[in-house]
Amino acid sequence: MAAARGHVQDPNDRRLRPIYDYLDNGNNKMAIQQADKLLKKHKDLHCAKVLKAIGLQRTGKQDEAFTLAQEVATLEPTDDNSLQALTILYREMHRPELVTKLYEAAVKKVPLSEEYHSHLFMAYARVGEYKKMQQAGMALYKIVPKNPYYFWSVMSLVMQAISAQDEKLSQTMFLPLAERMVEKMVKEEKIEAEAEVQLYYMILERLGKCVEALDVIRGPLGEKLTSELQSRETKCMSLYRRLQRWPECNSLAHKLLLKNPDDWQFYPSYFDSLFHLIDQSWSPPEEGEHCSEGSVHHTVAEVASFVEERILGEDGKDSRSLRGPYLARLELMHRLRERGCPEEKLLGDPLELMVQFFGKFGDKPCCITDLKIYLHLLCPEQHVQFVNRLGEAVPLGEQGDEGFAFPEDTKALQRHLCVCQLSRALGLHHALHPDGKLRLIAELKAHYRHGLKFGSDALKTELQFSDMYCLMAAHVYIDLWKETGDENMVWQSLGVLQEGLTASPSNAQFKLLMLLVYCHLGAFEPVVDLYSSLDAKHVQHDTIGFLLTRYAGSLGQFAAASQSCNFSLRFFHSNQKDTSEYIIQAYKYGAFEKIPEFIALRNRLNQSLHFAQVRTERMLLDLFLEADIVLSLEESVKAMSLCPEEDDIPWDTMRDNRDLTVFTCWDPKDRQLTEEHRRRSLEEESVWLRLRSLTLRLLASLASPGHTPPQTPAQQNSEKANENGVADEPPILGVLLSQLHRTLQTAAQMAEKRTQYPLLGPPATRLASALSSGSCQCQAAALQLSVHLQDLESAGLDESSELQTQICNGFQSLVVQLREILNKCKGDLLEMKGSKLKTRPSLLENLIFFVETVCIVLWTASHCAKILRPLKTSLQKKKKKKKDVNTALPAVVCGFQELTGSLQDLLTQALEYIKGQETGITALQLAGLSLEGNTQDEESFAKAAMDKVQSSYLRSLQEAGDLLKKRAETIKNLKI
Repeated sequence: MAAARGHVQDPNDRRLRPIYDYLDNGNNKMAIQQADKLLKKHKDLHCAKVLKAIGLQRTGKQDEAFTLAQEVATLEPTDDNSLQALTILYREMHRPELVTKLYEAAVKKVPLSEEYHSHLFMAYARVGEYKKMQQAGMALYKIVPKNPYYFWSVMSLVMQAISAQDEKLSQTMFLPLAERMVEKMVKEEKIEAEAEVQLYYMILERLGKCVEALDVIRGPLGEKLTSELQSRETKCMSLYRRLQRWPECNSLAHKLLLKNPDDWQFYPSYFDSLFHLIDQSWSPPEEGEHCSEGSVHHTVAEVASFVEERILGEDGKDSRSLRGPYLARLELMHRLRERGCPEEKLLGDPLELMVQFFGKFGDKPCCITDLKIYLHLLCPEQHVQFVNRLGEAVPLGEQGDEGFAFPEDTKALQRHLCVCQLSRALGLHHALHPDGKLRLIAELKAHYRHGLKFGSDALKTELQFSDMYCLMAAHVYIDLWKETGDENMVWQSLGVLQEGLTASPSNAQFKLLMLLVYCHLGAFEPVVDLYSSLDAKHVQHDTIGFLLTRYAGSLGQFAAASQSCNFSLRFFHSNQKDTSEYIIQAYKYGAFEKIPEFIALRNRLNQSLHFAQVRTERMLLDLFLEADIVLSLEESVKAMSLCPEEDDIPWDTMRDNRDLTVFTCWDPKDRQLTEEHRRRSLEEESVWLRLRSLTLRLLASLASPGHTPPQTPAQQNSEKANENGVADEPPILGVLLSQLHRTLQTAAQMAEKRTQYPLLGPPATRLASALSSGSCQCQAAALQLSVHLQDLESAGLDESSELQTQICNGFQSLVVQLREILNKCKGDLLEMKGSKLKTRPSLLENLIFFVETVCIVLWTASHCAKILRPLKTSLQKKKKKKKDVNTALPAVVCGFQELTGSLQDLLTQALEYIKGQETGITALQLAGLSLEGNTQDEESFAKAAMDKVQSSYLRSLQEAGDLLKKRAETIKNLKI
């Protein structure tokens, strides 16, 4: 606020300053009072009125604020204070389109104001009005002929091209026009800044004019590209690749690598160009230069010799060695092997090369990630020999009491750690039998604790040198848990991670793995704090947010689920506003090449699978928790602005932005996440999302006014509607139900595949468990009943005995299905077997499916009641007129009464089961548990994890029970 008024010299500034100060300090009530005082003395002080509106907006009085703002806006103010204040207000109201109207009026009144014209341009930028931006930029350039304004207009043409639906239009109209505008400036020698050359390059590149772009980069204009190191060379390389000029590409890469042998970005181009030249049987001309860039290396021997020379140059140096040439040799070997080239032998034995690399760089944390990529070059018989050879190169001290020799400094520790990680990546850990794995864990824990002395004075935000030992020990415990089913292993894994966190509170990998393990155990309560301590920033809410939102609702922690969804949604909604601000800054500072990147980021987030999931789950959650409890279903749907006809999920352009490699993982290739896993996971997530979205829209259609029981005059009107052709469209309820049934068929086919994902891969969706519990089928059957009831509504109670029988059978079927779902929840969620604590998270998931399904069945029942009440009344009236003495209730009414009675019984049973579980879990004596072969500290960490799981299960049961109690209350309102 202060910044907005900093440069203004307004005579009223002194009077307004107290209001600005109150607003800046968040004292909105005082700001409103001060504005009122000022307006009594100076009725025409428009800015005071707007500042009052800002105060009202911030105290939640949006309508009053808007009315007040519009009073000022209709006067079309031109004073800077009022305009700036209105801009701030409209931005807070999320109404940026009103700012454009404001400055359009100001520019008409003050046509020569550079400031108002530039504000108008930025206002258009906020709402993405690219054509108007182009016009505003040119208008600005005519008033003040400065280059930036001219190029604002050019960039706006480029943006029209990028956003055009028709690619032909952008290639034949927008981009050629932008090119001509820049060429005009080039001919007049008016190009001044690097940004202008960048923009010219961007236009030529998008037009596919690579030769012309090359001329620009290599000509005098290219000399202006100075802000980034090797900017010209990188652009030339990219253009050579697009033009498939492999000799030039090879020669340029070779020259750049001579300058800096460690610059990895040029090695791929160097190798790619070599193989293209070989495939084309290219040979240099007999006379003159090989190409415009100089000499070309067109044989494997030349390239291998060049790489070896770089390595020999490194070996002779006393200073820090460069990894680039050593890795280039392994990369070349990998590519030659892929192509089946015998020249691979020219480079030597991969085992020896990797041992040499380890000798040089084994004390650096990057050594493991460098070598892991090339482990496939070793044949399986060499794995043990390779690890032994590396082990010989690790300097260890004397053996301690535990029988292990420890490193004596951090460099030796890093080497030893690298050997352990490579052993795991080669599958040597996985091949051990259970006793061998337990010995390995003991060794890793001993090395971890020994290594803590090297970080004794580390800050809390720093990681310990030996943290990776601790993480690896946890991984081996998890291997044992998965192999043997011994749940003690998982408790010890959590214990060792908790111990690691005590010494290294900022270690994100410890937190992520604990979070995952707790979710697999069905305990969501400890996950909330773990995730918030990760302090996820900006785009991470999209890339790792799924770890939180996937489990929150499904494990019955509804309050936490609501919070998690809000957390993610806040980020997605602010992205819209933030991206506009980034674009404006990019225009201001001439960073034109960044603008399409910001637009792409916005689209990527708008089309995010996670965004669609969180939106849908949040609305369903609100309905489960509130509809017919706090508000009626109709009011809840209205408050969410839910429209059954509208599907706002971008199914065709949906993007999976999940970071599925966020966990540190040393698994061998056969256990790693594959592209097939990713594809299957996305398919499952999409089908589950479609089921949830259709369920939500079906509930909205139940609640929409079209489905309220019509009164007698309305029935007459409905005939008129048929005459006008309005009712010819198929009812949305039927359309959505047929989509739901088709999706359920797809889901059943998917569930049959039973895809197993690696533990550190994508979490399995709720799809398979929702189908196996029967909840999807039961929900669909309940929603289907509403169609039969609409038919009954049309037919009446006295003409519909067959339909009534069908509906009664539907009621009975619902009760049977619900009872089956409840039976699948039966069993102990947490139980002591011998001296071991076992968890059964699938029972908890089934319980939540039961709760959700009960909600949907009750909403359907409520919908039935609304239809049956007037039908029953109308039948009774008819009977009175005819003096019919038969007082028997229609079959459907009896069936409905049986349904409500059975639902009441089922809810009572479910609440008794929950109460029994709560009693049983509370009575568990965890103190008496013994974890064999562990120190006292280890036991206390593991038991703390058990306590958290116990507490979490109780919380889930309590929330599920509370919701069922509230639902049981609503059955009383279902009387007809």
